[in-house]
Amino acid sequence: MNNKVLLTSAVTGAGDTIKKNPNVPITPKEIAESAIESAKAGATVAHVHARDPQTGGISHDVDHYREIVDRIRESETDVIINITSGGGGDFIPSLQTPAAGGDGTDIQTPAERHEPVGELLPEMCTLDCGSTNFGNMIYMSPTDWLRDQAKMIQDSGVKPELECFDTGHIRFANQLVKEGLIDGHPMYQFCLGIPWGAAADAETMLYMKNRIPDNAHWSAFGIGRMQMPIASQTAMLGGNIRVGLEDNIYLSKGVPATNEQLVEKAVNMLGGLDLEPMTPQEARQYLNLRNPHGGK
Repeated sequence: MNNKVLLTSAVTGAGDTIKKNPNVPITPKEIAESAIESAKAGATVAHVHARDPQTGGISHDVDHYREIVDRIRESETDVIINITSGGGGDFIPSLQTPAAGGDGTDIQTPAERHEPVGELLPEMCTLDCGSTNFGNMIYMSPTDWLRDQAKMIQDSGVKPELECFDTGHIRFANQLVKEGLIDGHPMYQFCLGIPWGAAADAETMLYMKNRIPDNAHWSAFGIGRMQMPIASQTAMLGGNIRVGLEDNIYLSKGVPATNEQLVEKAVNMLGGLDLEPMTPQEARQYLNLRNPHGGK
């Protein structure tokens, strides 16, 4: 598959983007439909978060995830489903309640973060491989919690995508592999440009790429205006790519995008490099996805 690239569409995320772009899907129906349209445009994988249909904010409700997954699986369009297992990791510092956190703090246990994955058994899920400063918020994933999550994911047969927001996350992801908590050829994703994690530039990407195991697969994404430059750089270096409204809400400066437009733009970019997206079936073989409950 030397000319094939796994192309992920991250369709909604959990960020405060819905006021800036009316195309960001909110309800389970909208999220599922956007994943399906992304697949029709050429996406191999749909990366899914759930949102509260009333507020548009993050939702941990398994029933919201279930509706999204069921709608995608029942559609005529094949796509690999990748559910977030990031869950509640948001810690908002507060001088008044420093130990408990302030308004907006949302922390779930490893078992709670894993619940949508364990219940719905998608083919893939993310595993955020460490804590990081996320703007003025702390995204919190302690190492022993991550070991617990990795074991639950392993037992479920779901393929983890090891999300690395900084260089230390690569080191810990490698440790999970060394400890036998990641089966097969590991899949790493470099999450670039998020304040204040790893920078969105080729030098940082190469640093991270050069520190993963020889048998590993890898992908990278940039946020905002760096989405397409990072996608292009990643593809040229032999990696897989991710686009979508979770990471960037504009098609061009000031022009709100849809997920399918961002996928189409990525497909055209790949074509200019004599590359094309993998089909979901090709990606199942490439990643050795084995969850019998996932896919079509």
